Amino acid sequence: MRKSIFAFIGMVLLCLSCGKTADTGCTPATPASEKTAMIAYCTANGITYTEHPTGILYEIVTPGTGANPTISSTVSCLYTGRLLNNTIFDQATSNPATFPLANVIEGWKIGIPLIKAGGRIKMVIPSALAYSCVGTNGIAGNSPLFFDVTLVQVR
Repeated sequence: MRKSIFAFIGMVLLCLSCGKTADTGCTPATPASEKTAMIAYCTANGITYTEHPTGILYEIVTPGTGANPTISSTVSCLYTGRLLNNTIFDQATSNPATFPLANVIEGWKIGIPLIKAGGRIKMVIPSALAYSCVGTNGIAGNSPLFFDVTLVQVR
């Protein structure tokens, strides 16, 4: 009987924790739950998007002609990052930022390889592929993000 009670309590606790991030206790939004807001952003900002299977909405403005980045590439990019209310939260618009593609948010790991060096892409990234329910540096948890990125160089 005692084992049954402990098993029941364990199952209840397991069910209550489903869908939550173990170390934060927050519940990540699904890309599907953010899709309406993401489409509205694209519409309001003249973005003719394609939907990636991951839920990213993107427009390749210029495909580029140089090297194609991979997850092991180091990339240099000019970019602007915005919340969906158009507040800029980060940017590198005059001097390219350089970083290993493996060290950025999942949305960039998926979206940046869609273009080549010299290319430009606009991406609306679901929060699950950005900072999830945790957020960071003034970005609230469960915030989809917009990025306008020019891929300057691939190494």
